Amino acid sequence: MSGVRGEAPIHQAGPTTIRVEAARYLSAARVERVKPELEIGLSDRCYLPRLDDLASDWVAHVAVPALRALRAGRGGASIPSFCSIGTGSGLDVLAAIEVLGASRVGLTDLHDDVVSAAVENVRRNYAGPESLAIEAGAGDLLEPLRCSGARYDVIYENLPNLRAARAEEVSVARRSGTHLSPRQEAVPPVVERNLLVLHYLALRQTRDFLRPGGVVLSTLGVRVPLAVFPQMAAQAGLSASFLTYGWKVQAEPESVLADHAALQRDGLGPFHFYRADALARRFAGLDPAASGRGSFAIEDGLRPQRLDAVTAYDLFKRGVTIGHTVVVLKSEPA
Repeated sequence: MSGVRGEAPIHQAGPTTIRVEAARYLSAARVERVKPELEIGLSDRCYLPRLDDLASDWVAHVAVPALRALRAGRGGASIPSFCSIGTGSGLDVLAAIEVLGASRVGLTDLHDDVVSAAVENVRRNYAGPESLAIEAGAGDLLEPLRCSGARYDVIYENLPNLRAARAEEVSVARRSGTHLSPRQEAVPPVVERNLLVLHYLALRQTRDFLRPGGVVLSTLGVRVPLAVFPQMAAQAGLSASFLTYGWKVQAEPESVLADHAALQRDGLGPFHFYRADALARRFAGLDPAASGRGSFAIEDGLRPQRLDAVTAYDLFKRGVTIGHTVVVLKSEPA
């Protein structure tokens, strides 16, 4: 996974619309199933894509290489159906349509306006030869799709880790790192302690939404030990492996680093961060899928460069660019 920052493939088309050069965003020579220039409408509560800095954008920098690795691991055959939990703008769904060849997609998010905008973005920018089926709903995780009886080959999630102090923060703020609190469901201590509650609850739900042979892809910031993630999947009744492993620049560093530093001072963690330049050197030239297979050895080799959250936040305030490692966890029914 490259650590080089991409040029901004974007210009403003209006107060709530952006245009994205699809091939550049998807790191492709050309695109065939989505339009070359994507017109993406954003609701007021939609988290903004990081198009000014692709090294910190989850879809372009993390999800796309993982989708390519998944398809390659299946001999290059198209993967017909895909669902995104917490889609935001719908760029992750458009990536799956292009990279996986999906022709039936599902998507959810917390708010009706976000879902409506995402559905329109997918419809507007689809350019495939066959008809596209879309299933969508607003609400908690996969629950909005339960009444449809839909099942998917791939379910994708990139969910927040941190609890919002107030529901209003989630309702009005474009923050990727927070979710509504508290949850009523019981969760294992390892999940609670490592801030993985939503990921765990999503994994539990996916068992009712996977087609035979289907998989769940969880994109996870590795701010806790790698070994925690397979444990989380096992607690949810799934078997997991690492599909890809890489790194990204910490998005929203002012708030995310401050929040993790505060939690660490309260006794959680320590949480793992790194100087971005150290991560760029370590992952230079590495294939994300190969790194996934060797992730534990890479993590061990990075130990001398590891920063806890308090140290990382202090360095950020002094102008140092901070990053963290990322993994795409591939889970399937045990």
